[in-house]
Amino acid sequence: MPTPFQRVYLDAASHYLPGEPVDNTAMDQYIAPLNRLSNRIKQRILAENGIEQRHYAINPQGETVQSHAAMAAEAIRRAVQQTELSLSDITLLAAGSSGGDALMPGFANLIQGELSAPPMETLSSQGVCASGVTALSHAAMALELGSHERALVVASELPSRMFKKSRFAPRDYHADFDAHFLRWMLSDGAGAMLLSRTPRTRNGIRLRLKWVHQRSFSGDYPVCMQLGLPQGGSKSFLDYDSCADAERDGALSLRQDIRLLPHLFDIGIHEYVKLVQEGWLHPDRVSHFLCHYSSERFIPVVEELMAKAQLSIPRERWYSNLKWRGNTGSASIFIMLAEFLETHTLQPGDTLFCYIPESGRFTTAFLLLEAEAADQPLPEPVAQPIAQPTRDAEVPAPHDPQHSDPRLARLLQALAVIWHDYRSRAWRTPMIRKLREQRFTWNDYRQWMACWIPQVREGSLWMREAVASLQAPFEALGELVTEHANDEQFDFNILFQDYQAAGGEARRIEDLRRNAGGEALNSYMHALASTPNPIGLLGAIYIIEGTGQRIIPALLPLLKNQLQLPPNTYRFLDYHGSNDEHHLQRWLRAVMLALQAEPGERVAEQIIRTTERTAQLYLMQFEHVLEDVDA
Repeated sequence: MPTPFQRVYLDAASHYLPGEPVDNTAMDQYIAPLNRLSNRIKQRILAENGIEQRHYAINPQGETVQSHAAMAAEAIRRAVQQTELSLSDITLLAAGSSGGDALMPGFANLIQGELSAPPMETLSSQGVCASGVTALSHAAMALELGSHERALVVASELPSRMFKKSRFAPRDYHADFDAHFLRWMLSDGAGAMLLSRTPRTRNGIRLRLKWVHQRSFSGDYPVCMQLGLPQGGSKSFLDYDSCADAERDGALSLRQDIRLLPHLFDIGIHEYVKLVQEGWLHPDRVSHFLCHYSSERFIPVVEELMAKAQLSIPRERWYSNLKWRGNTGSASIFIMLAEFLETHTLQPGDTLFCYIPESGRFTTAFLLLEAEAADQPLPEPVAQPIAQPTRDAEVPAPHDPQHSDPRLARLLQALAVIWHDYRSRAWRTPMIRKLREQRFTWNDYRQWMACWIPQVREGSLWMREAVASLQAPFEALGELVTEHANDEQFDFNILFQDYQAAGGEARRIEDLRRNAGGEALNSYMHALASTPNPIGLLGAIYIIEGTGQRIIPALLPLLKNQLQLPPNTYRFLDYHGSNDEHHLQRWLRAVMLALQAEPGERVAEQIIRTTERTAQLYLMQFEHVLEDVDA
């Protein structure tokens, strides 16, 4: 039976098609016929499928101009832009596709990386045309259960890379009709949906997802559409001695056995009949029928089967954009729905019935949406958000299991939460994102150090200033903080030498200026250090030294691989990563001394508050590192 939903609403739907539309004549610039026979096959297939234009993410030279993850990410951005939300308001990303830019990791994770999205739950659904519905069903169930408030679902395909002439020319593909056929059928595109438990209304209505139904018949029929098996499907492409051998044998060619396709629509219609018989659908109440088919040749096939069952939906209620968008596989129904909502005005009570057949090894999927009046009372939720587990306040501190002060445990747990958010946001700042995307330059590196050097120089100064501000009962902290300041005192000289070795132009450290974030951080540190007993600065040290121990060592290999820097240009980074662990051990001793010096929660509260503010300011510093470079 279908999976019903009470509190799942479609807040936004969008699509993204790469490049300009490509008509049937211009196709030859991208997917050129190989010979006269190939051209005749092309004309026959295009005449049958009814597609007049499509989109490609490759250029006429066969070069990919936009990655698959980038296409999907753009569809998501457009969906989110329709609302007042941001990616930080969404906690689940489900993606469906026949495959991403890589065999692994999962496509949803690649998209999240492309978006530089905050931490969230992800699901990658790999299949063919129905994989997007699988992702949609997972996201809808998560919302219905109350484990998420909002979810993004995206379906995307980029098959054009497999069809360019450079991949087909080496083999006699005109004799392999199953492989040749799909070149003229499939194209690139992405569609996204934003689902929510609390609906957004548009034009006086909200759109509810009533149910999703999906069934696979892979146990009944052989493979119809596949990639990774040679003609005949005798072995996997991974079983060859090399990928080159697999390519020569046709195992890396996408092919479809069109002789099996009539069975696909037969099982689809039978599932449709069951839905009607069980009361899930009333054909006469279907306002709009969005049917995903790969070719207009199949329209009369579907119509005839529905008529035989005496369950026809009038043709004037059908909607398809195949003619001008092409067949984008799993993305087709997403793109179709988004475009339908852009061009049609719904009334309360209107229903949208969607049918998605998948030819991989035969899967059929359906979903039903209904427009509701904005002032219609919302149904009672069938599930409440999952309760958060209770925590024992007496959990021992992870840094010192033998320590008996429960305040230390609570403090370290609170700091861990702050750090977790800070670390995630730091990795998504423009500078670090550019580094991990392999776009970092020598100039970027010099700019980073130019911002960093004056901040490091100030570090030992505000620490000594803080020591001078210590009074009873915290005098014992002075020795530890002074020891740390001594370690930091000459670090900036090493960093300045690295900067000069990397081609930095400043001759004196005094000529360097912090960026806006660095200036704000420096001002805050000095202002706090001048106050009596600035114990909160232990929170600042936690963020600063933690960055050196946990983030910098992970950046250094990326830096070395991209810039091929000589060793004398990153001595400070090497030193920082290997020594900050000892710094944090000393920091922990200081925290324990501070807690012992004064009972109550005031010390921990000061440290937590300063940690939060320092994290914000350090992130601001990362945000502004590349400003001068990019200007």
